[in-house]
Amino acid sequence: MTVSSTEQPGSPSPLKARRIRFSYPDGAQRQHFADGQLVASHMFAVLSGLFPEGEDFFIRSVRAHRGEITDPAMMQAVKGFIAQEATHRQQHKILNERLQEMGYPTARLDRHLKHLFGLWEKVLPEKMCLAATAAAEHYTGMLAEIVLNSDEMQDMLGDSDIRSLLLWHAFEECEHKAVAFDVFRAIGGTERMRKAGMVLIQATFLPEVIIQTARSLAFDRAAYNPVRLVRSVRALRRSPLFDRAAMYRYGSYYRNDFHPDDWDTTDLLAEWSKKLFDADGAQRA
Repeated sequence: MTVSSTEQPGSPSPLKARRIRFSYPDGAQRQHFADGQLVASHMFAVLSGLFPEGEDFFIRSVRAHRGEITDPAMMQAVKGFIAQEATHRQQHKILNERLQEMGYPTARLDRHLKHLFGLWEKVLPEKMCLAATAAAEHYTGMLAEIVLNSDEMQDMLGDSDIRSLLLWHAFEECEHKAVAFDVFRAIGGTERMRKAGMVLIQATFLPEVIIQTARSLAFDRAAYNPVRLVRSVRALRRSPLFDRAAMYRYGSYYRNDFHPDDWDTTDLLAEWSKKLFDADGAQRA
């Protein structure tokens, strides 16, 4: 992985996209890339499969309201948000091509999501699409914090550039987790609509991950070993992604006084900026 940026690690600088390059495994090399874990590997592949069309939807939802923003700092944050999400989309497209070669059906998932988000944009008001984006960013922000805070999750990602990509992505998700939320509030979004956006995401995101992971597993011979499958499900269920603290944080979005920055990631970002980047913004060896 290579990263380039002019920002100083740990400093409160404007959001910006980092120029990056990853080297992904070719062909069927290390098919179960998540530390050999069967279900976790398929779930991470599904999550990666969600990102290109998901990031596109997030960008369009925020961009649709850019003309309503007058605060210069928020305008700059929106610019950085769009740039970062566009880079995430590009890198996950490349990764998903490799995952497809490794046996994960990411191409089919991409087509499915393109249709789903297109349908949302046809039937939902633009402000509701933004509410859904703010809710989805809560999910991705919480997932990012769990990954960056948990040695167990980091070990599960192995030592390939898939791990490097997900750590970089998690870092930037923490950086911009409040942007869509703040735009929604700035344009007059109501609490009722904000929470409705989360209901929509919960009704689609979690079922999609479960269903698509099951479909992905159905094409993997290893999934037909019942002992390995059950052990893999149990291992994932015991991970920090599903513990009581995580469930509480996911649900905190429904509080009337909620804001993404209630979960302060300042120290976490400073720590990982030092781990990931040198003072000149280049990737640490």
